[in-house]
Parts: sequence; structure tokens; C-alpha cells
Amino acid sequence: MATEVQIRKTPSLVVIDDIIHKHNSERGAVIPILQEIQNMYGYIPPAAIDRVAKITGITNGEIYGTATFYNMFRLEPLGKNLVKVCHGTACHLAGAERIAEAIFIEVRAREGETSADRKFTVEQVACLGCCSSAPALMLNEEVVGRLTPESVRKVLRKCKCDDGDGE
Repeated sequence: MATEVQIRKTPSLVVIDDIIHKHNSERGAVIPILQEIQNMYGYIPPAAIDRVAKITGITNGEIYGTATFYNMFRLEPLGKNLVKVCHGTACHLAGAERIAEAIFIEVRAREGETSADRKFTVEQVACLGCCSSAPALMLNEEVVGRLTPESVRKVLRKCKCDDGDGE
């Protein structure tokens, strides 16, 4: 059920250098460079920020600023399962906060965090586009709607079982 994001575990400066040089080490290519690094590792490792800065001549602060400005970039590895909790108007009114709290109780990670066992990363999103099923979340690639605190815990427990970690 989980999507495999991390292809490589340890950052390789040779691989990072190849990515940077593929883009001619240009200042204007920082976003595609960061995207490619993230595609390789599942996130942008600190060593990559240092390396991009050194080779392109852009400061670490500027690279870090770019990576933190765009919410598509991650500076920490994702958990095995990605949980996106909808906080659009319909979901908010239907109890998104209760759903977020139930997720915390089940996986011990709040929105914006990854569980200590690295099995779940929880994110808040503005809208999943399934307002008629509010409150809703997306677990990896699957949208689950009409949630209650108990049903979300059940969904997460099933995910743990599917991963071989269930009760």
C-alpha cells in the first residue's frame, strides 16, 4: 500500500554533483536541481544544500530559502506512509481537527511530523477536492472520506497490518 519514495538512503556527493552539472551548475536551475535531488533521495539532504551552494555559487541561505519557500520540497525523509489530512472548508466544518487528533493518538505524529518509527508522515492540505465526503484524508494514493475518529484509527491500524506491523 505504501509508495516507495526513497531510492537511496545515504546522500552521495558524486550523484549530487552529477545532477548539478547536468544542469550546467546554473543559478537559474536551482529548482530543477532540487527537484531531481529530492526524486533521488525522497527529500533534500543537508549535504545536498551545501553542495548545490558550493558548486552554483549561491549561498546556503538562498538554497535553503528556496527549498523552504516551496511546499513541494522536503528537508526530512518521509515516513513509509503519507497521510494528508484535508482542512478545506467542508472538511474543517465536518471535523478535520478531530480527525487530526485521532491520527495523532494512533500514530503519535501531528500534522507536519513523521512518527518516531518512520512509518507515517502526516501533512495538512488545503483541499483534496472530495468535499462531499468530508471529512477526508489521503493515505498514500487512496482517498478515504466520511471519517470519524474511530474509522480513521481503523484505517491506520489496517495500514499497519498491511505493512506487517499490526496488532
